Amino acid sequence: MATFTPHSPTSSWNLGPDGEARGYIETPGLKELWFHTGTVCNLECPFCLEGSGPNVHRIEMLTTEDVRPFLEEAKSLGVGQLSFTGGEPFIIPDFIEILTLALDQAPCLVLTNGTDPLFDRLNDIRALRHRSHPLRFRISLDFADERRHDAGRGEGNFHKAIRMLRLLEKEDFSISIARHRARNEHVEEVDERFRDMLESNGIHSKIPIVSFPEFFRPNSKGASPVITEDCMTTYHTAESRAQFMCAYSRMVVKKGGRCGVYACTLVDDDPDYDLGPTLAQSLSQQVMMKHHRCYSCFAFGASCSEPTS
Repeated sequence: MATFTPHSPTSSWNLGPDGEARGYIETPGLKELWFHTGTVCNLECPFCLEGSGPNVHRIEMLTTEDVRPFLEEAKSLGVGQLSFTGGEPFIIPDFIEILTLALDQAPCLVLTNGTDPLFDRLNDIRALRHRSHPLRFRISLDFADERRHDAGRGEGNFHKAIRMLRLLEKEDFSISIARHRARNEHVEEVDERFRDMLESNGIHSKIPIVSFPEFFRPNSKGASPVITEDCMTTYHTAESRAQFMCAYSRMVVKKGGRCGVYACTLVDDDPDYDLGPTLAQSLSQQVMMKHHRCYSCFAFGASCSEPTS
């Protein structure tokens, strides 16, 4: 089993390419814990920020025994929400058991493509309606236009996602959608087109819509300015820094047969963001704004979080 090596204070983790001190975020307490269920997915979308696909094991599938100690530690730390992403979580053999344990502890959010794997486990999902805490689903719906959505996700998957949204709403689950955000788009106008589309398909038009800028695929460098300590104090306040995901959340990722706690949901392709084997150890470290995706949080307020009710 791999071991955890602390970051060197003289590495690029702390300093930019010209030796400037990087901006950072501190985590005074953990409110939300994410679990990456693995990069296996029934779809193979060319834009996937996780690079997921049917035979992709960049991030390994979680088991119930992987998750159990983190649930126990999260409970001891007072974590108020548990969230799950992939890949496609409903492909994971242990996922219903994992979700059952999680729902007995805290409200849960599951990110899913809303297609065949979820349809295959609908009866299991119905059985989770009356656990101790509520379950919410966020379904990926890239565009309000069927043709554009299916161009990336495969023919017929727009209608599957729409049908799943209707079914989940009918079953009284909380739902939301995730979509792509184009550069310089008018967010409110695009959201309104989505709401018109949802309403025309018999779905409540006021459900939350979470839009994401371009994050690029794993291990791509992107192109973003260096975020320095001065940037974080000049352009952000203590209050706005507290809204960064890494200020209140962590994500469990399994690689090489071991689970590590990463700083957030967007940086699992950089081992510098593996902050240790336990939640407590991860909270003791500053999170440096090193990853190119950090700029989306810095400049646009991007966040994967979505409080459950």
